[in-house]
Amino acid sequence: MPNELPASTDGLHQLTLDGLALHGWSQQNLFLSHDLTLALAAECRAGAAAGVLALAAVGRGAAQAVRSDIRGDRILWLEAGQSAACDSYLLVMEALRLALNREFFLGLDSYESHFAHYAPGAAYHKHLDRFRDDDLRTVSVVIYLNPDWKVEQGGALRVHPLDAPTCDIAPMGSRLVLFMSADMPHEVLPATHDRLSLAGWFRRRPH
Repeated sequence: MPNELPASTDGLHQLTLDGLALHGWSQQNLFLSHDLTLALAAECRAGAAAGVLALAAVGRGAAQAVRSDIRGDRILWLEAGQSAACDSYLLVMEALRLALNREFFLGLDSYESHFAHYAPGAAYHKHLDRFRDDDLRTVSVVIYLNPDWKVEQGGALRVHPLDAPTCDIAPMGSRLVLFMSADMPHEVLPATHDRLSLAGWFRRRPH
């Protein structure tokens, strides 16, 4: 199967939205182009090698803390203008934001995202993406940047749907996973190799 985007971006968006509506989460295996996946992966690796990725924390505000026993990834937040690859990625996600609003009237008005690098053995315990005191994160997105990943290398995203069995999703390059932030407990299982991804959240307007 060619590792490229379908001819119709609208069709890709509709498949993504249909999965979200039917199951509460959606998986699309070729969401990013192969070239963009490779460029983003190279940027994430370069950041890791240069030491600019910081240990991720859990919680927020006064309760925020680095807890590597709970969450072991290193992250770097994306900003517009950071690189050509990041700008291309943010344009892709802007189109998805508009599609989500057209379909579900979610009032999503912004998107935040960071690179995530999990070294071998690192994991992230079961959690929800929405904070107790901040309900603006509405739709969670994960994009994987591992073009040659093998299932036996581990590192799956394990999602825990409310009324369905758990599902393990391997972090194959160009793959997107999308779910409602408040409703989908999930975890990252340890891997035997470096595992690269982009984690992001569409945020709604405050009331």
